[in-house]
Order: sequence, then structure tokens, then C-alpha cells
Amino acid sequence: MMAYLQKEGHICELCESVSSANQRLGVFDYDIILLDIMLPDGSGLHLLRQIKKDPNNKAGLIIISAKNALEDKIEGLDLGADDYLTKPFHLSELNARLKSIYRRRHFEGNQVIVFNELTIDPEMQEVMVNEEQVILTKKEYELLVFFIANKNRVLTKQAIAEHLWGDHVDYLDSFDFVYQHIKNLRKKLAAAGSEDYLQNVYGTGYKFKNLAS
Repeated sequence: MMAYLQKEGHICELCESVSSANQRLGVFDYDIILLDIMLPDGSGLHLLRQIKKDPNNKAGLIIISAKNALEDKIEGLDLGADDYLTKPFHLSELNARLKSIYRRRHFEGNQVIVFNELTIDPEMQEVMVNEEQVILTKKEYELLVFFIANKNRVLTKQAIAEHLWGDHVDYLDSFDFVYQHIKNLRKKLAAAGSEDYLQNVYGTGYKFKNLAS
């Protein structure tokens, strides 16, 4: 599953127990959590209750389980899960539901993301500036979508690094690569005629801000 999702452009981390999931959730923020009901050291539904008690956790949540019991599905959805998948399922269906939840939470469910002269097609992972396609690397594309999803918010270099590299960020000596990705993204968008919406926040990070606001 992880190999497929990574191939589709998702940054994934695996936790095989409630305890390891709790440790990760205490350190990192996630866009979406896939939660199995049957875990070796407890119930996924118990972990779901803990997640929903945290007001700072804004992650979308999909329950996955080998069980097909209606009671589990109802309980999970009542506790605040966004969706429920019963094993076995097609990975393409899981991917579609992940994208749907992400769009719903960050872009009001729109199939295409529009920000002034910028148009992003998440399905095709294409970026257009005034109908001219901009060729971005995978990381540059992920960076742009991350900024637009969090527009008007200051994002630290660490938050950006964690989004781009997940748990692997712990093995990096510095966050200099963040600056390089942002520099390249700015250059490509400007060459296509886009305004520069990225602002440096001295000593903190960056903000993607509409120039009119």
C-alpha cells in the first residue's frame, strides 16, 4: 500500500501500533490518517477518540478494517471519521478517497484549484499560469499546493521540510534544500507570468499571500 501511495505522490509514514501512532501524532501534523481498527496493542477506534479530543489535530481520517460490521462503521463515523473502507479494497479507490478528503478540507472540494492566474489540476498534477503550462518537479508541485492550502499562514522551514520529506527530515543536516526548492518554484512561476505571492518572514519561514489582501 505504501509503495503505491508514494508512487501516486503521497508522503507516507507507517505506525504498526497505537503506542507508536501516539508518539508520531505528538510530534508531526498529518493531512490524512488511515486508521486500522485492529491493532496489536489496542483498538483503532480508541485511538480515533484520542485524536478527536485534540483540538489542534485537523487531519482527515479514513478507517480501514477487515471487519464489515455495520456497528464498527457507524461508531467510527459517529466519532468523526471522514470515510470508511472495508478490506479488501482497490488501491485506486483509496487514492481517490484520499484526494477527495484533501480537496474537501483544503479547497472546498473543487476538482481544480484556482488562485488568481494560477490553475492547478490535482488529478493530472499540472500547473497553469494564464493557460500556459508550467513544468514543475514533484517537490516543487507539492510545495506550491502546500502553500496555497495554507495561504496567509506563516510556514516555518521545518514545517515545509516535514511536509516534503515526512519522517525522513530527521536525517537531514539542514533545511537549506527548502530555500532552493522555493527559489526554483518562484523562478518558474515568474517566467510564466505569475505574480510573486511568496513572502519571506524573517527568522521564521514563508507566507503565501494574495497581494490584494
